[in-house]
Amino acid sequence: MAYRPWSRAMLDRRLSHEFRILGPLPWPFQTKLPSQTRLPPSDLCRRPFNSFHTIFFRRPPHQHSHRYQASFSDLKLIIKLIAMGTTGAYDALLPAVPEWLNKGDNAWQMTASTLVSIQSVPGLVILYGSIVKKKWAVNSAFMALYAFAAVLICWVLVCYRMAFGDQLLPFWGKGAPALGQKYLIRQAAVPETGSEPFYPMATLVYFQFTFAAITLILLAGSVLGRMNIKAWMAFVPLWLIFSYTVGAFSLWGGGFLYQWGVIDYSGGYVIHLSSGIAGLTAAYWVGPRLKSDRERFPPNNVLLMLAGAGLLWMGWSGFNGGAPYAANIAASIAVLNTNICAATSLLVWTSLDVIFFKKPSVIGAVQGMMTGLVCITPGAGVVQSWAAIVMGILSGSIPWVSMMILHKKSKLLQKVDDTLGVFHTHAVAGLLGGLLTGLLAEPALCRLLKPESNTRGAFYGGNGGKQFMKQIVAALFVIGWNIVITTLILLAIKLFLPLRMPDEELVIGDDAVHGEEAYALWGDGERYDPTKHDPTKQDWHVSSYSGEIAQSPYGSGARGVTVEL
Repeated sequence: MAYRPWSRAMLDRRLSHEFRILGPLPWPFQTKLPSQTRLPPSDLCRRPFNSFHTIFFRRPPHQHSHRYQASFSDLKLIIKLIAMGTTGAYDALLPAVPEWLNKGDNAWQMTASTLVSIQSVPGLVILYGSIVKKKWAVNSAFMALYAFAAVLICWVLVCYRMAFGDQLLPFWGKGAPALGQKYLIRQAAVPETGSEPFYPMATLVYFQFTFAAITLILLAGSVLGRMNIKAWMAFVPLWLIFSYTVGAFSLWGGGFLYQWGVIDYSGGYVIHLSSGIAGLTAAYWVGPRLKSDRERFPPNNVLLMLAGAGLLWMGWSGFNGGAPYAANIAASIAVLNTNICAATSLLVWTSLDVIFFKKPSVIGAVQGMMTGLVCITPGAGVVQSWAAIVMGILSGSIPWVSMMILHKKSKLLQKVDDTLGVFHTHAVAGLLGGLLTGLLAEPALCRLLKPESNTRGAFYGGNGGKQFMKQIVAALFVIGWNIVITTLILLAIKLFLPLRMPDEELVIGDDAVHGEEAYALWGDGERYDPTKHDPTKQDWHVSSYSGEIAQSPYGSGARGVTVEL
């Protein structure tokens, strides 16, 4: 990168020639200005002068130089530019700032990574711990926390390069560690796509990890309240290796679906369709909850549930905003569309609840928010904002119908105990979003992201019909792969560990599984004793408060007591 050294005399001559400075300025004796510095065109311009770069203020053509005075903002800007040069922050010889590094892109990508991480921890940890029955709060939250940690270690050991490394098979990359400093400090690259973001590999490795982690945590929502925690601990790394990496490489890492031109902007198929289908499959093989839990499974803390949902929603700006690998126009469009679709879907779902059930449901609003976020994900950066509203209307209604009507009429869905309805909120909404992207992808926006110059949705004519068919084929591949691989993994684990907890543990919940409880309603360190703590087996009376301890309204599986004051 070329630099122009500036002496004090040179600066004074240039500035005094262009405008009159009011008062002395503490000019440095020598400074450097990067040749690629972008200056606001309304105030400053940069022109070549004798093979060097000069900067000067634009003077209105009708004014003479001796009558034009610099504004205070003008002076602040040029002082900032000079200071930038003296600090050496953009010095090409500085080891931590190589020539290819774009600090803005790197800062945004790390911010987006943090936002997606917050969706999982604490977002989904809080959401899962509060949306389930009280006796399963600790177990549900811990399943999410464990998955986050386990995925990270597996990711850097082998899985990142299986998903984004060199090709081994048309749907799988060559696994290898992503831990060495030579690998992590070089410029990021996805070799099979030709993408080379302007930040180090370490940033890209962590960003993609956050997507892998949240996929496993979303899948966990289907088996909460009964899956053996040890079986879950074995399932997480196996599913990550044999299922997630295949979808990620095929659609994002340069695999056959990517090369074919399938659009999955930020994970409608890789994350949501995969987690929804795998979750339903896992729920089938693990088995159902206790009958009492299936009949009544109220959230133990609605306000905390909303807090977790809020973290999930706000974090989605990093989820979709970070997908272009840069702080660019596509990222801005994606963030706006994400929030438009989520808000629309929430309102539509809530309206349907009011129309058919006469009351707005808070849980229903969270479900509607979720389906909107999921639906827009595969097309967030390639559809127009009016299309985001259309997608929000459909994502707030079609998954509502599948959950509230079709679920009750389907014998298979009735048999399979999908605890949080992940199939409806993620598989149905993710599939819907992928198909709608095949219809509504806007050609000009596609050119910002896709290597194919003529990519477009069917709504825009041309070869859009082929794009829609590609979206269908990709969905079928993801669905089929997840059903088969999830089944094989669980059957293999079943040879060594039971997939479902025994009924005696299911009756008690957290205390039996972890020896811990979310809410301490009796003495610290005191374990649950049915003869002491079960109001159905003991006629308790509380002398203080003159109250009587009543049985919990949460059914036979609930723990704790309610004090009537």
